[in-house]
Amino acid sequence: MAGVLFDGLHHGLGQVLDLRMSQHTLTAANIANADTPGFKAKFLPFDEVLGAAVNRGRNLSLRATHERHNAGLNGSTQAPLVEEIEAAPWVADGNSVDAEREAVRLKENATMYGGVSRGLGKRLAMLKFAASNGER
Repeated sequence: MAGVLFDGLHHGLGQVLDLRMSQHTLTAANIANADTPGFKAKFLPFDEVLGAAVNRGRNLSLRATHERHNAGLNGSTQAPLVEEIEAAPWVADGNSVDAEREAVRLKENATMYGGVSRGLGKRLAMLKFAASNGER
């Protein structure tokens, strides 16, 4: 019964929220370490990780012409790939955190999280409406 009520889209939206929360945590850590010498800013390549999670188990494959093509398919959102940003060569302390970039990433992530959260809330409201025979 849960498979009917909570379909793949519901599960997928939950995974998106998990990934957005992971990105928020990474961005907050980047901002907190803005003055730490040698610290490398980290981020999730969100589109790649989500695409891999959505396509998992579907045997979707493209013709690969190089052994590193299509890396990450059949992945999971539980331990997503985290990428580091290298510091510019002229930065003396080796810190790669850019406050403006992190502020934009934080705002974008919060906006996306809110949108998915509202969408999930609407889906649950429709289930509640159906379960109550259309009564509010």
